Amino acid sequence: MNRKKLQKLTDTLTKNCKHFNKFEVNCLIRLFYNLVGGVERQGLIIGLDRNAFRNILHVTFGMTDDMIMDRVFRAFDKDNDGCVNVSEWVHGLSLFLRGSLEEKMKYCFEVFDLNGDGFISKEEMFHMLKNSLLKQPTEEDPDEGIKDLVEITLKKMDHDHDGKLSFADYELAVRKETLLLEAFGPCLPDPKVLIARWNLKLKYSKIQMNSMICEYLNVYIVSKRSWMYIEKSLKLLDFL
Repeated sequence: MNRKKLQKLTDTLTKNCKHFNKFEVNCLIRLFYNLVGGVERQGLIIGLDRNAFRNILHVTFGMTDDMIMDRVFRAFDKDNDGCVNVSEWVHGLSLFLRGSLEEKMKYCFEVFDLNGDGFISKEEMFHMLKNSLLKQPTEEDPDEGIKDLVEITLKKMDHDHDGKLSFADYELAVRKETLLLEAFGPCLPDPKVLIARWNLKLKYSKIQMNSMICEYLNVYIVSKRSWMYIEKSLKLLDFL
């Protein structure tokens, strides 16, 4: 993408982006095209497919739950075309990394509402909790324990007692106790990962691009290509 197109795209996306400034949007666009490894050709808009996006969630943000990662991908892929385009990438990360509590509640509820009917049912709770909880070696029938956990969750969050969670139920529960935001699985960045990357960012920013880099990062830079790879890997640190 040439400079003129990049500037125009940056201006367009910045206008509707709540939580990133123009510089950050520009960097995210550059990162996007580095990740997809190409540019728009013959009217076809490229994007991050499910596997590439899941890899980013796992490596960069410490997510491991396959079911949840698939749901996060769908939350980013607003037009349901099977890939995350550059606009969905920027606006999705804006909420994912810096969204308000209200924005995150809507996002998390969308992730947990597996069939998209506007409710989180007992069955959906069971599948998500079963997928995210580790089975203990002493448990003969872990499903029974998960069913009990579902019932406990409903007692705490189902305010209208209809046996399922509406967004109103979920919102009221989360406002009373924010830890319930990710009650059915981690669908936001792991705080420990963000803190570790922030510390690395601070350390990285103090390093001059000279021979001291190799010793400080404990990485042997054998070529310009190696250094470019490290810079690419650390690009997202500017937005944490």
